[in-house]
Amino acid sequence: MGTVLIADDNQQISSVLAEYTKKEGFTPILAENGKEAIENFKKHNPDLVLLDVMMPLIDGFEVCREIRKTSNVPIIMITARGEDFERIMGLDIGADDYIVKPFSPGEVMARARAVLRRITNDDTNSKQLFSFDNLKINIESYTVSINEENISLTKKEIEILWTLAINKNKVFTRDNLLNSLWGYDYLGDTRTVDSHIKRLRAKLDNYSHPSWNVTTIWGVGYKFEVLNHEK
Repeated sequence: MGTVLIADDNQQISSVLAEYTKKEGFTPILAENGKEAIENFKKHNPDLVLLDVMMPLIDGFEVCREIRKTSNVPIIMITARGEDFERIMGLDIGADDYIVKPFSPGEVMARARAVLRRITNDDTNSKQLFSFDNLKINIESYTVSINEENISLTKKEIEILWTLAINKNKVFTRDNLLNSLWGYDYLGDTRTVDSHIKRLRAKLDNYSHPSWNVTTIWGVGYKFEVLNHEK
């Protein structure tokens, strides 16, 4: 089926995850520190990355940033600490999911299947390009431009904008966005959605977009609102 990079300095955890990935039909590639994780990623180009945060030499956050410079491969971050700011930071820099130790290896694999299934569905069931007025989104290359100028957005910010934009004027609740973008009920933590929307709008508002906006529907959720007639 493919390969999974497992980056964790705890050999016992790595061994257990490796056995479970084998049962799922994947070939595991192990890394004991951040430097080795980056090297193995560049060498093997895996289909999925299970990435511990607290690793020697280079931590998981920095490894995630490095991977995101060149790849949109699914990344699930694993950590012994579950503070909100760490989880939000991991998602903001491009992780697709976040699991706190101790965890069930079966749960990790279920999350992995959900992420990979979501990626496959995106590839086969949706158009890759969206254009409205001065906004263009390419979900295949994960690029966004306004007035032909590329906008620097995180992977998750682009996915949120894409989901709202292709459903113009449709209101999405926070739970809708959690389920569609993270693939499961993210512990009911709608603050994750709010923080992503806040950062997304702050970046979009640096550019003129008078005919559309990402709008808050108070007490309900968010929508991509068409402000003038569609061009």
